[in-house]
Amino acid sequence: MQVDLVIQARWIIPVEPAGQIFEHSSLVVHDGRIIDLLPAADAAAKYKPRQLEILERHALIPGLVNCHTHAAMSLLRGIADDLQLMDWLQNHIWPAEQKWVGEAFVRDGVDLAIAEMLRCGTTCFNDMYFFPEIAAQQAVQHGIRANIGLIVFDFPTVWAENADAYLAKGLALHEKLRHESLLSLSFAPHAPYTVSDAPLRSLLTYADEMNLTVHMHLHETAHEVEEQRQKTGQTPLQRLRQLGLLTPAFIGVHMTQLAAADIAAYAETGAHIVHCPESNLKLASGFCPVAACLAAGINVALGTDGAASNNDLDMVSEMRTAALLAKAVAGDAGAVSAATALRMATLNGAKALGLDAEIGSLTVGKQADVAAIDLSELETQPLFNPLAQIVYAADRRQVSDVWVAGRQLLKNRQLTTMNLAALNERVAVWQQRLHS
Repeated sequence: MQVDLVIQARWIIPVEPAGQIFEHSSLVVHDGRIIDLLPAADAAAKYKPRQLEILERHALIPGLVNCHTHAAMSLLRGIADDLQLMDWLQNHIWPAEQKWVGEAFVRDGVDLAIAEMLRCGTTCFNDMYFFPEIAAQQAVQHGIRANIGLIVFDFPTVWAENADAYLAKGLALHEKLRHESLLSLSFAPHAPYTVSDAPLRSLLTYADEMNLTVHMHLHETAHEVEEQRQKTGQTPLQRLRQLGLLTPAFIGVHMTQLAAADIAAYAETGAHIVHCPESNLKLASGFCPVAACLAAGINVALGTDGAASNNDLDMVSEMRTAALLAKAVAGDAGAVSAATALRMATLNGAKALGLDAEIGSLTVGKQADVAAIDLSELETQPLFNPLAQIVYAADRRQVSDVWVAGRQLLKNRQLTTMNLAALNERVAVWQQRLHS
């Protein structure tokens, strides 16, 4: 049988079913989808590929899902380090955005982010930022999968003047993009302290009608929770639950401030959590109790946050940090295993976005979103367990090849849809502007 692509690898770690690692096997891809996973010798006898990739030193994993990004903020990487969240936002980031953010800023920042993400094995990102139409355009141009957030604030910004305008522009963008195969959309109200009840009720109505997820920063800091409690007599979680937002279509990002009762109540709603450990550590925002959330049955995914607060978009590193931090917070070395960390970075992210029927595992019938990691480097020797080695020892520079829907976007560390020299020139111009 003739097929488009066969990838033969030393190991294939499909994530689903859990615990499986296939040795000396092949992934068979046709029309952008996985049609078989079988021993390499059997694949050679059964299939005639138009393209054959033999990766004898590599592990194949599902493409990583970065479930919370502000992609364009890559241009603000390192502009305001070592500060608390509200100081960082109010005195540095928001003024810089007010001065510089526009279509060109977002285009170049998103291109920089896409290049970085592909080079660390990320095949899908969930974005929240201004000019979402530009982020969508660049994602399509470069072939990466993306969930584009239709951002909402109460106050005017460079993209819209009030909550009604954000919603109107978001609805128009949804209509324009809803048939793009690599794109999905969600409503992205920024946070409880920047969006009031009326627009939240409106977007919930639209989200229900259009079957969209809602993606929001929530319980990110103790200050946020206490300020809302003093103003309204409720925590942000209590307020959002009363408004009806906490459903299986809701994604709460950060969630560092959770008591046992909060975890139990959140679990009842079926809502998801995106854990951003490195950003939370850098901003001293607190610790998401990941092990307790997982034990309660909450789906917990991973995100990097923006490069302005991380300061990278490296999901390989994020897996390691998530696993190690969870052990320390829970006081239990088995709290989040390597396998759980990989699942959080792949299938759990896909589930949060409502994409788990299409991506998140190397399962027959799913889209062929795949990353290959070269485990032959000195730093990953000796090798006893390839899955554990990826999470605890590998570096993003060992990601050699990436496919999205069967299309190769990274080949032997070289991007196939982007001119890095030209991108670096554009970034250098922004560095000069932002530094002036």
